[in-house]
Amino acid sequence: MFDRVLIANRGEIAVRVIQACRELGIEAVAVYSDADETARHVRLADEAYHIGPSVARESYLDQASLLDAAEKANADAIHPGYGFLAESKSFASAVEDSDFVWVGPPSDVMERFGEKTKARKIMQRADVPIVPGTTEPVSDADEIRRFADEHGYPIAIKADGGGGGRGLKVVRADDEIEEQFTNAKREGEAYFDNSNVYVERFLQNPRHIEVQILCDQHGNVRDLGERDCSIQRRQQKLIEETPSPALTEMEREEIRRAARRGAAEAEYVNAGTVEFLYEDGKFYFLEVNARIQVEHPVSEVVTGLDLVQWQLRIAAGEPLTFDQADIHTRGAAMEFRINAEDPANEFAPMPGTVERYRLPRGMGTRVDDGIDEGDRISPYYDSLIAKFIVSAEERTQLLRRAKRVLQEAEIEGVPSTIPFHLAMLDDAAFRGGEYSTKYIDEEFTVPSEDAE
Repeated sequence: MFDRVLIANRGEIAVRVIQACRELGIEAVAVYSDADETARHVRLADEAYHIGPSVARESYLDQASLLDAAEKANADAIHPGYGFLAESKSFASAVEDSDFVWVGPPSDVMERFGEKTKARKIMQRADVPIVPGTTEPVSDADEIRRFADEHGYPIAIKADGGGGGRGLKVVRADDEIEEQFTNAKREGEAYFDNSNVYVERFLQNPRHIEVQILCDQHGNVRDLGERDCSIQRRQQKLIEETPSPALTEMEREEIRRAARRGAAEAEYVNAGTVEFLYEDGKFYFLEVNARIQVEHPVSEVVTGLDLVQWQLRIAAGEPLTFDQADIHTRGAAMEFRINAEDPANEFAPMPGTVERYRLPRGMGTRVDDGIDEGDRISPYYDSLIAKFIVSAEERTQLLRRAKRVLQEAEIEGVPSTIPFHLAMLDDAAFRGGEYSTKYIDEEFTVPSEDAE
């Protein structure tokens, strides 16, 4: 096992990795920008290194500074957390070429899933359903038009390196193809340095369901169940839950087996998430997130497995010590992202000092955060305050417990998304598990903070 690990990240995920390191007897090394000099992850770490100014997120994207900090700290390995450089093939490759161990999926695995057409081919070989579409980049508008003639509208033009809705253009009529083809290519080039696009049938009201996987360096592939991440705003997740209320037990087992087949075909290593769209009783591969995800605690609380510790153990060469049959998910869980945002104002970030911070406690309550009372939510980075992870024996009890947990929390000094979450818990469609990825954007009325 490693002696010292440098965490190339900040905030809540940096704290989470520090905690995992401590429990494994590993010294944790933090990095920080000017804005984070007194941040909680810096206070908790065994050692911390300054990597740049506070002007923006670029400090945590400076690969040379991060590698230099790891060398100064005499670290054995680098954990990227999520966001920033966590899915950067170039950074993973740079770490692999250095004296440090990369804690995450190897760069060649990232490359396989970095381009969506390559990923779709892998899944086809593994007999994993994909949305009907092309497995090669399309060259011109006529090729898109021929696809639409065969499959009908609407269709989606997607950036080959895309994600999070960037480079995604929906076409509902023939006269939109030229413009949207150009727009998708332009966004792909701007955001992903890849102007290639592909086309597929557009699903009107899908669920977003993902399967958590763990794979070691010895060919062992395991899944930890699925998460339903369909409560989204503009393709940004807000609430995640397991098990999905949309799936039958047979569908649940089918989607988990499909994720394992895809991971094995790709020779995947470390933690990751195989994501699917689900509509009308059918599921289709969407993408693989080659990193730990924000919502990973949902899977941890129902399986009892520490995913971040297993990331470190796998990177150190250890085999998984449990079979698939040993993984038993128990009960139900939800994660609520508590951000310093104004839900009634398009979820606008509202940085500032958290003047009062009283956390919920009690049965089935877990809080992952990166701040303490008196800390500041910086305008330079994401607006996450905390993640409330609530668990119970079954979903009805979970909904009641979640409401109690959210009502107990006291956050003052900045607005928060707690009123939104409380409104969701009173919403009939959410309570009935009858929602899609379009629900928040097209049907749900977001409350003002005064409505709490």
